[in-house]
Amino acid sequence: MFNLTLLALLLIALVFLGYQIRLSRKLGAKLNQLIKSEKELRKSVREVNITARADYRQSESYAQLLNLLALDAPIPPTRGWAASPDVLLTLVHSARSSDVRTIVDLGSGVSTLVLAKAAPKARVISIDNSPEYAAKTQLLLDSHGITNVEIRVAPLAPHASGNSWYETSVFTDITEIDLLFIDGPPATADGQARHPAFTELLKKLSAKAIVVLDDAGRDGEKELANKFAAGISTHMVEFLDHEKGTAVIRPK
Repeated sequence: MFNLTLLALLLIALVFLGYQIRLSRKLGAKLNQLIKSEKELRKSVREVNITARADYRQSESYAQLLNLLALDAPIPPTRGWAASPDVLLTLVHSARSSDVRTIVDLGSGVSTLVLAKAAPKARVISIDNSPEYAAKTQLLLDSHGITNVEIRVAPLAPHASGNSWYETSVFTDITEIDLLFIDGPPATADGQARHPAFTELLKKLSAKAIVVLDDAGRDGEKELANKFAAGISTHMVEFLDHEKGTAVIRPK
């Protein structure tokens, strides 16, 4: 009888132990899930904070941009495919930092308007490979009463570098560029789409020229910025922590 009672107690203990083990495993799994959820939540919060800070910085730049340019007509959306407010604000400062007479804008759009408004006495030449975008930019300029811009449509053509770039004949009469903004043509997988600008336009820059590159957060544009800086011994390059990365090559 004693042995049977002991055996029964052992069986009860084993059943209870098994229950405790299963319960512990379930609780452990739930705890791991909660920890994972917390980590994911923290990650999401960090991402939201980063996005919020970036949006706030762009809002600050946009507000300054509107104040400096005193625009009296609507402008198209910025960011995304279009230039972001931070690089546009850099263009304003660059255009007003010295006596800029000739500006070349590779890739027309809101940047063309900003450059024209920032330097109303300068000659602005905007190059675009798309007749459609060129026409839209012209309508934008007309709505703001801009008259110091010439938009040239230059289809992409094979270049000696092996890339496709603007038909070079559109640059024949351009000399002494004081401000060059490189935001076109559209990027390619190898990151070299804009590199012919160095070959074709370095020799056309004035001694005091400023070169601004958008998308300098990408390796191809960063490499191009360094090439310009190395090609002009009197200049230096500065990389700005902008939404897409901005490089400014200016006199030392």
